[in-house]
Amino acid sequence: MKLNRIITLCALLFTLPSISHAMVEGTSAIADSDAAKTTATRKVYKFFVGGVPSFSDIPPTRRAYVIWTPSCYACNPTSNINWESTKLHLQEFNDTIISVAEKYAVDPALVRALIHAESGFNPNARSNKGAMGLMQLMPATARDLGVVDATVPAYNIRGGVQYLAGLLGRFKGNVSLAAAAYNAGPEAVEKYAGVPPYAETQTYVKRVNILHRRYRLQQ
Repeated sequence: MKLNRIITLCALLFTLPSISHAMVEGTSAIADSDAAKTTATRKVYKFFVGGVPSFSDIPPTRRAYVIWTPSCYACNPTSNINWESTKLHLQEFNDTIISVAEKYAVDPALVRALIHAESGFNPNARSNKGAMGLMQLMPATARDLGVVDATVPAYNIRGGVQYLAGLLGRFKGNVSLAAAAYNAGPEAVEKYAGVPPYAETQTYVKRVNILHRRYRLQQ
């Protein structure tokens, strides 16, 4: 089955979430070469059929569409990255990750997984909606967390881990639900009593879990 048919079928099963602190269109500057290759060679077109969002790698005819950009590094359902083998980032920002994870009692492997999923470990990543840095903090979220400058990696990690720790507490340590909430917002997770039925969020959670397992094996 052609890719566009698969994507359209998936889109009919899931609706997209409202924008949260991380659910924003377009993370800039991709770190890994495999992701850069994917982004450079494939465009995804978003359009609506009967009010339902659909996606295709072929621009639709006789229908308005936009070129869709995933909201984070690991959010693209059409990505051909092998998340079981893509390069891990084991040394970058290590001292900060270890100290901040210890401060907020969060598994450092989960912090690495989330940074990998959000920005591909690119400290200069910035979305079209303004999410910034390694953990893709929106300006309002950064202010609420007391982050003075979200472009500074240490500040960004501290704010992101603080927010993640709050989500883990809210969802009783359930990593999948905390990751879903980081992506789609905690209200969406509570509304659906689980990972929301959003294609992008479900893709994100699956990949965070894969990365988390792989980073834990390296600790």
